Amino acid sequence: MNVRTFSFPFLLFLAALFAVNNVFADSNSESSSSLQVSPASVSMKVGNTTTLAVSNASGSVSAESNDKTVVSASYSNRVVTLKGLKAGATYVKVKDSKTEKKIPVTVSATTSGGLSVSPASVAMNVGGTASVIVSNASGTVTATSSNPSVATVSYAGGTATVKAIKAGSTSITIKDSKTTVAVSVSVVTTPVASTGYTLLAWNDLGMHCMDGVDFSVFSILPPYNTLHAQLKDKAGKLIGSNVTLTYEAVADSAGSINTISSTKTNFWTWSAALFGLNPAPDIGLMLDGLASGVPAPGNRAPSLAPAPLSYNSQYAWFEAEGLPVTPIDDAGKKNFYPTVKVVAKDLSGKVLATTTTVLPVSDEMTCKGCHASISTGNAAAMAARPRTGWVFDANTEKDWKKNILKLHDQNKLSSALYTKGLAQNGYNASGLLATANAGRPVLCVACHASNAYFDKLSLKTVMPGVAGISPFTQALHTKHATVKDPATLLALDSIGNRTSCYACHPGSATQCLRGAMGKAVDATGKPLMSCQSCHGNMAQVGNAARQGWFNEPTCESCHNSAAPGKRALAGVNANGIPVVPIDHTFATNANTPVAGLNLYRFSKGHGGLQCEACHGATHAIYPSSHADDNTQSIAVQGHAGTVAECTACHTTVPTTVNGGPHGMHTTGDAWVSSHKKASKTGCDYCHGTTSAGTPLSAVKVTKTLAVENGTKTFAAGTQISCYSCHNGPNP
Repeated sequence: MNVRTFSFPFLLFLAALFAVNNVFADSNSESSSSLQVSPASVSMKVGNTTTLAVSNASGSVSAESNDKTVVSASYSNRVVTLKGLKAGATYVKVKDSKTEKKIPVTVSATTSGGLSVSPASVAMNVGGTASVIVSNASGTVTATSSNPSVATVSYAGGTATVKAIKAGSTSITIKDSKTTVAVSVSVVTTPVASTGYTLLAWNDLGMHCMDGVDFSVFSILPPYNTLHAQLKDKAGKLIGSNVTLTYEAVADSAGSINTISSTKTNFWTWSAALFGLNPAPDIGLMLDGLASGVPAPGNRAPSLAPAPLSYNSQYAWFEAEGLPVTPIDDAGKKNFYPTVKVVAKDLSGKVLATTTTVLPVSDEMTCKGCHASISTGNAAAMAARPRTGWVFDANTEKDWKKNILKLHDQNKLSSALYTKGLAQNGYNASGLLATANAGRPVLCVACHASNAYFDKLSLKTVMPGVAGISPFTQALHTKHATVKDPATLLALDSIGNRTSCYACHPGSATQCLRGAMGKAVDATGKPLMSCQSCHGNMAQVGNAARQGWFNEPTCESCHNSAAPGKRALAGVNANGIPVVPIDHTFATNANTPVAGLNLYRFSKGHGGLQCEACHGATHAIYPSSHADDNTQSIAVQGHAGTVAECTACHTTVPTTVNGGPHGMHTTGDAWVSSHKKASKTGCDYCHGTTSAGTPLSAVKVTKTLAVENGTKTFAAGTQISCYSCHNGPNP
């Protein structure tokens, strides 16, 4: 990367809103270089279609259904298309010149008002059991397994009990006198069976953004993504030396793959004019080192060739900073969630572990909704029209940007601060639009300071802006708080309305708020939480007392003992400053990464693991509504959600009263037999004071535990209370 002399701050960091080599043994296990088919099993309804992604194929590929009356299969362009024809279970054979894969397929009936089963699919570890609840049955009910060597099933009293025998995929068929329903079953071994290491990788923000494909007018955010990873051995020790970690592009669960960026945007044409840096095509900008004037070398966009991650001893993670990923896949289609594979090897080249994660990126951080040129519209739609009229540029990617520069000149050109900003950055004295029209793109944060541009090596912000001009976060949110959404005619400051944030942030298509909190809904399907639940309304986000990107809501702002049952109501105070409660059970790290801050994306916890390694990235807290976000958790522990099973990182389950994550005890039978000697003080924090338990005590996957006078199976989601195992509440 060449560094050239410049007269303004240069570079841009992140986004607008922000498995282990756990190749579980199954009937389709092959080396990573052979034919790969994803997902490994399918459950679908009669009349529906779904797809399988095919990668690493050698020669011609064919797909054939073993029972063409149940499901049809066709192959084209690395995708197998399946259509459910009738209820039943079979498999589809996908074959290339060297390898054959058999993908179990279950097709369930679509009739309503008849036989119903829940859940529709189960995932278990070898030796585990799962309960499938059967209701609305007509006549005699039977339950059979299509492969008893993988899982057996028995039925009694409205419950089908599935027992996992060996790793693999199969289905169980539940049938009454009228209806047949299939339930897909996935059985995995624990990570210990296949590897001595656990590899976790994640994106730092849950979503990065970029300015679409055109950078010739102005830029807010270039393509800049960040990948982090940590490697643990089964003794629970973090590994930071004598290993190499690499990343590479890999097809996602739908077959989409993104192996190049330079052909999809003109960013590299304008990067020098915007940021004073001139990286080669497909090499990204680098924020780290900018504070000292010597930026580290840029990293390459993920491709089919593995590229290295570097080790950061300050944070005890491996990283690839500034990856120039775009939301356009190699087929020219939008994909906001491209996937990458991370591989850990020892120095002899032996693979220790692999994992797959997403590098989310969106170009939906756009101002088109209000600033695109239009001929007619309601008053809200025309409110942003410059006094002398819209630009009406033929290129829609340039049009809205030019309208913004024109409007900015109209409102500010007479200001001494505006003139100062133009001069300080070498822009045309006639204004920003004249600057862009003359072939010099404008960098917004050259004038408007932004803490997004944080050099984590020097722990300094490198975009100080122009003295006297309001910071970027404050300027945008304050200015637009009273603006009306042309579609709803509601002020963008309206509380509880996620669409007001999605007007500018990604977005109605991207759906970046996709984690456990974002996808939580009430009985009517209405979201229980909006962006404002944590961040406050637009005026609070833009409050002058708040520092953008620094004063962010923390986990303990909402998750604390002072707000049981109301944890989604008050993340910040009236000035947009995070609430910091007395209870720090679920706290981020104080003074992280610098004094006075406590940012989730830099915080770490149990065993030195970063919070995001186990819980997921900001806005994508596990489990996510996007399937590929959950791939890693499923591979590590057999189910989606927070990495919470002790065996994900430990060979054997430790016995500890308060040495687990967040000072909690371990779980499972090992703890059941040990907790009798432990103090019962504080149990109600997670387990509650009634027989209902709390969400904190919910089991994430079906478990069978020892209880008084025998054993008891708890279905996934059961909230464990003291009385789940003991007589009570008055024994």
